[in-house]
Amino acid sequence: MSETTQTFTPLSTQAERLIELGVHEIAGLSAAEVRAAAEGAGDGDFLLAVRPDLAPASVLAPLLRRRDRAGFVVTDMTDVDLFAPLDTIDLPDTPLYLVSGVDRGDDMANWSPDEALPALTAASRTPLLLTEGIHWVLQRPDVLERNHCFMTIGSRLRKPKGTLDARTPALWISNGTGRDGRERRDAPKVGWCWAGNRHTWLGFASGEGRRGLEP
Repeated sequence: MSETTQTFTPLSTQAERLIELGVHEIAGLSAAEVRAAAEGAGDGDFLLAVRPDLAPASVLAPLLRRRDRAGFVVTDMTDVDLFAPLDTIDLPDTPLYLVSGVDRGDDMANWSPDEALPALTAASRTPLLLTEGIHWVLQRPDVLERNHCFMTIGSRLRKPKGTLDARTPALWISNGTGRDGRERRDAPKVGWCWAGNRHTWLGFASGEGRRGLEP
């Protein structure tokens, strides 16, 4: 892809995709509620997402597909669902919401999360949550490309004393090495990187804002 800013299918199409995958049932919503919310949202290039407390990353990740490979969470991230939105992120309190202006952040490849977050904030952009990144790949599997994947640093794990865990979540493509297992080669992968490390193949996914939808 030459552009990192994505054009989405109509919200009604995205709603049907989530229903097909059973995400509405995971979130405790009816298919009719999801369709009505999407229909009432109007037109625009938005990503349709479910709040992470209703559809957590551990449940969404196995729904990802790349060719015939199912998505997965790395084995040393058993606490993936404890990665919550940063305090600076204003997450709508509705079950379904929209994210506008989604971008993969290829221009920030080889930045560290510690460097990227203030830069995104200064540009009035908001980093994607891990679950938003998964929703994006559910709708647009082609957004994950070898050497062009992305981090979702809007989700962080807070330690008991209030400091942030040094791990930052990301979505990329498994090479089938190590604990991933050869059978998972080319599968979509939820993993993590250290907040101070740089990776040439990881951008920083972000959006312009979020808006709640009533089902």
